[in-house]
Amino acid sequence: MLLHNIENESEYDSKSKKNNYLYYESSDFKPLIEKYNRIKYSVTEYIYLLTVKNVVLFPDVVIPITAVKQKSINLFKSAYSTYKKIGILTKKYFNTTFNIAKFNIPTFNIYSFNIPRFISSFKIYSLNKTTFNNTNDIYYIGTVAKILKLLIMPDGNTTVILQGISRFQIIKLIQVYPYFKAEIIDLKDEKPQKKDKEYLILIDSIKEIAIKIIQDNYNLPSESSFAISNIESKSFLINFVAYNLNIEINNKQILLEYDFLKQRAIETFRFLNIEYEKIKLKNDIQYRVRYDIDQQQKEYFLNQQIKAIQEELGDFSYEKEVEVLRIKSYKKNWSKEAQNQFDRELSKFQRTNPQMPEYTILRNYLDLMLDLPWRKYSKDNYDLYRAQKILDKDHFGIDKVKERIIEYLSVLKLKGDLRSPILCFYGPPGIGKTSLGRSIASALNRKYVRISLGGLNDEAEIRGHRKTYIGAMPGRVLQSIKKAGTSNPVFVLDEIDKMGLGSQGNTSSAMLEVLDPEQNKEFYDNFLEMGYDLSKVIFIATANSLYTINIALLDRMEIIDMNGYTVEEKIEISKKHLIPKQLKENGLKSKDLILGVKQIEKIIESYTRESGVRSLEKKISKIVRYAAKNIAMNKKYLKRINMSKIEEVLGPPNDPEKYEFIQVPGVVTGLAWTIVGGEILYIESTLLKGRGNLSITGNVGEVMKESATIAFKYIKSHNYEFGIDEKMFELYNIHIHVPEGGVHKDGPSAGITMLTSIISSFLKKKIRPYLAMTGEITLRGKVLPVGGIKEKILAAKRANIKEIILSKANKKEIDDIKKVYLKGLKFHFVSKMNEVIDLSIIK
Repeated sequence: MLLHNIENESEYDSKSKKNNYLYYESSDFKPLIEKYNRIKYSVTEYIYLLTVKNVVLFPDVVIPITAVKQKSINLFKSAYSTYKKIGILTKKYFNTTFNIAKFNIPTFNIYSFNIPRFISSFKIYSLNKTTFNNTNDIYYIGTVAKILKLLIMPDGNTTVILQGISRFQIIKLIQVYPYFKAEIIDLKDEKPQKKDKEYLILIDSIKEIAIKIIQDNYNLPSESSFAISNIESKSFLINFVAYNLNIEINNKQILLEYDFLKQRAIETFRFLNIEYEKIKLKNDIQYRVRYDIDQQQKEYFLNQQIKAIQEELGDFSYEKEVEVLRIKSYKKNWSKEAQNQFDRELSKFQRTNPQMPEYTILRNYLDLMLDLPWRKYSKDNYDLYRAQKILDKDHFGIDKVKERIIEYLSVLKLKGDLRSPILCFYGPPGIGKTSLGRSIASALNRKYVRISLGGLNDEAEIRGHRKTYIGAMPGRVLQSIKKAGTSNPVFVLDEIDKMGLGSQGNTSSAMLEVLDPEQNKEFYDNFLEMGYDLSKVIFIATANSLYTINIALLDRMEIIDMNGYTVEEKIEISKKHLIPKQLKENGLKSKDLILGVKQIEKIIESYTRESGVRSLEKKISKIVRYAAKNIAMNKKYLKRINMSKIEEVLGPPNDPEKYEFIQVPGVVTGLAWTIVGGEILYIESTLLKGRGNLSITGNVGEVMKESATIAFKYIKSHNYEFGIDEKMFELYNIHIHVPEGGVHKDGPSAGITMLTSIISSFLKKKIRPYLAMTGEITLRGKVLPVGGIKEKILAAKRANIKEIILSKANKKEIDDIKKVYLKGLKFHFVSKMNEVIDLSIIK
């Protein structure tokens, strides 16, 4: 219901018995509106200004406003005591959608001074000079409002009732203190002609769709549609609906600024249609949600009836299922904490509707708790001779690893409760790191489980998902423990160096708790939501590289270096393991195929290039399949394989990596380590006219470039020791090249090789034949130790190298290698570069 200004008080004395107040009863609604539409006001030239947030006042519309600050209260009182009019301007950039109870017509009681129901009071803040002078802060077109009533509310606030009169535009500001006052011009609405059919149809459409919105929006009172239908003034209908639209403030301001009333009506109608579509969509969604809920309730009652029928027929009931779970829990040897956790979750399970998603999650959780081997341990076998026999049978060589396992078993046998170690087998591919874990489990008589961590980039794979997610499950650690059936298996974490870093957390950080002996006694899985003891598990990690492993994770593991195999070791592995295995897998007997030592050596040297035996096993498998095919087809074949038959089956051999006898100054043979084993590496250098610059090519890394720079600077500073004329550095540039540019090369171990090559080029002297070297250098001329010595020695032996220069600090690695594998090699251990030059350059 609309508020109106009653100027002729005596006309209503007989009804209200009160003067100077606003009054309305529902039976007089229509006559009051007609009287209101005939009220006319004149707009003065000067007027007080008030800025408001979040509201745009339209002509003819009545709103209450609550003043907060004293300055605003004084402004209202001053305006009320003089003009009883005030200019209302809207502030810009208040990014809030104006949302009121649309079309909820108010009631106003003169006896209790209730605030109208259809709108909340707006809090007004004093207008200051800074705000007004910022042209981007307010709109300059607003509405002149009549102050109908000034009320002091019970809470002490001052509320004014304003009624829009007409639109205006500011010309200039003429007063700043104590209140703002401006010169304005009146903006008249351009009304259409009375016989404009399009305009009349538009008004009817606005009224019709506004009533539809009220009827479809359950938040609006139904009497609002009665008020809308009784508004006869077309301009008032447009302004009233525009004011109550649920749109952005800037869009309302645009509607206010339209001079043509018809255009304002068109835009209002457009916004009404948008609002109506939103309400229809919202109601449709609510209907579908209610239908789904009703359907779930129906299914629930049907399921309850089915359960009752099953119980009558003697079938397995829901209650019996719960009872079975409870009986199983009594048989578990778990802690009191675990029992309490199980009871709580079982209680939730009983109260959950089977149709709800949480039902399946709770059932999976209870099954996990019952399936986990709480405090269940397999009995270790402490027969050390048996353990040694199993390790020797399954793996040839790797004596250090076997020795470490036997040491652990010895201490465990004596102490009984030794905390399990966390071992990390580090080495090139194909040398038996993963299979060694199975052998350890067999030697200890423990269960064996393995998970591959390669490419794992989700922390939930380790710690599990929280039960709040649909499809939640425990992490792979607990899943593997459940699969093993005991709480002390041998747990192999394969490819730990290849864990990824993704958006779902850092898996390396998640592994810290798993592999920390101080923490894994209470390993927390997100799905289990309680600690689980992993301290009795023997964790064995495998890695091809240590550089990509988290430093904190690396610190928690005992690194055991597993080097590549020599040719002799590969021959023994082939005879004892690979050939029998392939014969068995392909359905052949030992008499069906015979491979001699020479033939195995031929396969190793001409068809494989690796530290391990993975490629060797593939080549042997191909030869075994050759025999299997002939036997299956009843064809004659050569059982004792010779050299020509190897080339026929495996194809042309690859040229073995042999030493090239190159009698050219500046060419030196180095030794390099790669992820697949050792290699020989040639370093070439040459002089060309220039100004003493150094350049290096061959796809080398930063560390190798630094080694070349150190070598060149050392030579320049000690040129007289090597017999090099100082003028040579001013007349020539030195260029270093490392062949095989398609392969990236890096590391400090080529330092002495590059220094020897540069000196050889300057002195024009050749290098001793069948000599290779490896070592890092410093600016002081010292030779430092490097890694991968065993792999480099194997590469040198394959290439028919006779002599090797190493740092003295690497002598301990040579002492650890069996003498039989060093046969035919002579080692020179040095500590300074002068010794390297004396050993390598031909005088």
